[in-house]
Amino acid sequence: MEIKYNYLPEEFQDTRAIFEEWEKLIASTEFTLGSYVERFESKFSSFMRSKHCISTNNGTDALILSLKCLGIGPGDEVITVTNTFYATVGAIVAVGATPVLIDCDKRFQINVTKICEYITDKTKAVIPVHWGGGSPEMEEIIKICNKKNLLLIEDACMGIGGFLEDKPAGTFGQINAFSMHPLKSLNVMGDGGMVLTEDDECANWMRKYRNHGMIDRDNIEFWGVNMRLQPLQAVVASLGLDKLEKSLMKRRVNASLLDEGLLELVHKGRVQLPKRITKHKETYALYMGLFDKRDELMSFLAKEGIETKIHYPIPMHRQVAARSKCRFNERDMENADYQAERLLTLPVHQFLKPQNLTYIIESIKSFYLRH
Repeated sequence: MEIKYNYLPEEFQDTRAIFEEWEKLIASTEFTLGSYVERFESKFSSFMRSKHCISTNNGTDALILSLKCLGIGPGDEVITVTNTFYATVGAIVAVGATPVLIDCDKRFQINVTKICEYITDKTKAVIPVHWGGGSPEMEEIIKICNKKNLLLIEDACMGIGGFLEDKPAGTFGQINAFSMHPLKSLNVMGDGGMVLTEDDECANWMRKYRNHGMIDRDNIEFWGVNMRLQPLQAVVASLGLDKLEKSLMKRRVNASLLDEGLLELVHKGRVQLPKRITKHKETYALYMGLFDKRDELMSFLAKEGIETKIHYPIPMHRQVAARSKCRFNERDMENADYQAERLLTLPVHQFLKPQNLTYIIESIKSFYLRH
């Protein structure tokens, strides 16, 4: 049996609705911002129960736009977690600030008990990451930010459609960033991103900055850049939003089946899964666990036709680029280093059938019977 990690061929198998809307868009010639982008932004704001959505060209731009809007730049420090995608840290570097990397916890989220240890008089903000579609302890992070007078920006690039109790992931910070990369919970045919905020002044500034600082066709208020979402992608995202809840429900069912099927190996100490918090609804953008003999298991599963990934084998504090731009204590990264050697990401997407999940579970069990 062949089980692909990449589900995009199934996701975009039927493109009739997309092409029908694209034909209307092409006829309208609204190729730069315009009504299609505005309608998507309004729709996303309603879905997220947030006042303002400002779409961007990608998730990295969304993070940069958030930092720029809050005035973070050279001389400032921003605390974030080391086991994240490069964009989280790269966005901080892009605005001239210094990323301060701290360890993750056993759920792969930022270790809130470490945050206060790294706060200095230069610290301006904290960027927690909803890593893998799970969520950090946002209540504790908010308490720390309020007590220390720090700004809070959520990297919720994997969190679209997730919830902490009844509050959507990515609605806790002053500004919150999202991605619509093809393998995110809400995806487009390329790149796309957006930011959310409740602040009218921030929203007004970001709309201008992502469009060169323009007030209208002939006037700019300040120097901005081009971070605009393409209308063609706004159409794809808008249609994807209509089916997102159904897709996430299927992913949650699949994740539960994997959790249950791997429980025996968890008890035997061969597999470690993150604790599931009942008040959180994860998106399962990634289904990650720690697996004994990870590399051997990965090779074995590949031979059995099961494609897996590692997110990621090298955390940020081990990257060459981090040495000159980031502040961190490499001796205080116990969890991240431990996890990087054992992490494995299994397929969990909405197109898997029960027999596919059974095959994955039985293949993993078969490996450990021999090892």
